[in-house]
This record gives sequence, C-alpha cells and structure tokens, in this order.
Amino acid sequence: MNTDPIADYLTRVRNAIKANHRVVEIPASNIKKEITKVLYKKGYIQSYRFDDAAVQGTIKIALKYNPATKKPAITKLERISTPGLRQYAHVENLPRVLSGLGIAILSTSKGVMTEKEAKAENVGGEVLCYVY
Repeated sequence: MNTDPIADYLTRVRNAIKANHRVVEIPASNIKKEITKVLYKKGYIQSYRFDDAAVQGTIKIALKYNPATKKPAITKLERISTPGLRQYAHVENLPRVLSGLGIAILSTSKGVMTEKEAKAENVGGEVLCYVY
C-alpha cells in the first residue's frame, strides 16, 4: 500500500522524463485522472488514456518533448501538500508559480483545477503540486 499516491504519480512522471521515456504507465485513481486532465489541458503532456480493464485501472501518459531540442515540456514537478502536512490556500493568497509561467494544481470543492481557474471560480483549496 502506498501512503501518498499523488507523490507516487509525480515521481513516476518525473522518473520517466529523466529517462527520456515517451510513455509512462501509472495506477489510476480519480484524483490522478483529474490531475492528468489538467496537465493535458495546460499542454504539459502530449496525450493520455485511461485503461479500466483491471480492478484499479491504469493511466497511460504520452510525455511531451520539444521536437528540435528534445527537452521535456515539464521541467519540474513539486509536491506541496503531503499527508503529514496539508497546505491550503485561500482565494486571496493562491500561489503564483514562476511569476505565472508555471501552474499550481489545487483540489477545491469544485474539483481539481489550476490556481488561475480557482481564482476565476472564487474558491480556495488544497495545493497539491507545482508544475513548470
């Protein structure tokens, strides 16, 4: 049993990027699926597929690289809120990542979204991770 599934998700993606893999396969959960959708919507991954054949299911993520320089689209994935120390942000003090160049993924009462979407929806929530 894994104590922090979101950290495991981020570590698998981080390790696949460092090893220059094109596709990474991750055990699925609802929050991981929502994080994957946010990463795809913001252009950090090329594509994804949810395979629900098994009991838990898997997420297959095609990582995105620059065709000319072969640099990954994701430079850094950083877990912020951990099971031992939850980090919450009110709508007035939502984090800005790299002065707006990166994104912070939040879990709010209206679902998983970026900090800009949360500000537009006027909701705060748990800061899951930073991506840039």
